[in-house]
Amino acid sequence: MNTKQFNNKILKLADKTYRLAKSILQDEYTAQDAVQDLNLKLWEKRNELDKIENITGFILRSMRNLCLDKLRQKHAANELTNDLEYNESDPHLQLENKDMATQATVLINQLPELQRTIIRMRDVEELEISEIAEITSLTENAVRVNLSRARQKIREQLLTS
Repeated sequence: MNTKQFNNKILKLADKTYRLAKSILQDEYTAQDAVQDLNLKLWEKRNELDKIENITGFILRSMRNLCLDKLRQKHAANELTNDLEYNESDPHLQLENKDMATQATVLINQLPELQRTIIRMRDVEELEISEIAEITSLTENAVRVNLSRARQKIREQLLTS
């Protein structure tokens, strides 16, 4: 798919995808970011888009999934922060734990996509290694290796900062 075809087929749907994103995310700026994220992902895979019969349906489904992922990420980050915040009675410990949870979330977001996905599935969504392997089409050993590397990177970053 060339630039002109991409503009005619994909970018003309930006208004629809924005309205969908805004209805799910309930925030104008986050919805705009989601549209940009989706358009970037679609541009990167533009050569594969010609194979899709219902491009509008595919794009709207992709936007829906992207928005749901954003909501899950936000919910998981809030949950982690809230758990650490309420487990301590000392306000100083609460603040320290909240800062560490925020920093860990930032570090997780900086991981490579596969490691980020695996660590979220395992540590946030609490999926089993076998379930993660099935979802990601990796072997269980590959999932363990990626999970270990992701945790190690986060641990190193937390200890050096």
